[in-house]
Amino acid sequence: MELLKLAALDAEDLAILSAHLQDAVLRPQDLAYLAPSHRFVLVGRRFDWSAPEGTPPRRRLTALHFERVMAVRARGLAPGAPSSKPLDLLAITFDPKEDPSGTITLVFAGKAAIQLDVECIEARLKDLGPVWEVEGRPDHEAAEAGRAAIQGHASTDLSTEDDARKDHA
Repeated sequence: MELLKLAALDAEDLAILSAHLQDAVLRPQDLAYLAPSHRFVLVGRRFDWSAPEGTPPRRRLTALHFERVMAVRARGLAPGAPSSKPLDLLAITFDPKEDPSGTITLVFAGKAAIQLDVECIEARLKDLGPVWEVEGRPDHEAAEAGRAAIQGHASTDLSTEDDARKDHA
């Protein structure tokens, strides 16, 4: 199977990245904000939803980076901090502000989230090569919570009152 390589330059493209990364497993130490270069990067183990029917479920090592990131806020996790607790990515959303800027939110299970204030949407996803079989498919009760967040039934706004961690460029 060919390695996935995608770019997102608008909200529709970002929704496609979100679908491919639904149920990705990450660790806080796999997330980093590179403030001097205005870049946010992560490495995750995405569930391969495009695997052919009848093949065993599998995951792929994948990298994702966002450009033109001006600020980062986190709730329920500390990007870059060592932790043995995995993060389950439910969705990636975009809330537009003054065109073309806005806020990208990475919604994780357990009410954790990261918000990226961006000048515009500019993201790239690339599979890094390794693929391995896993037992079972992801639990979609968590995915339903992510969909509710996307539809506005759950708040993804991160404020300083939420004990949010902030980094600014």
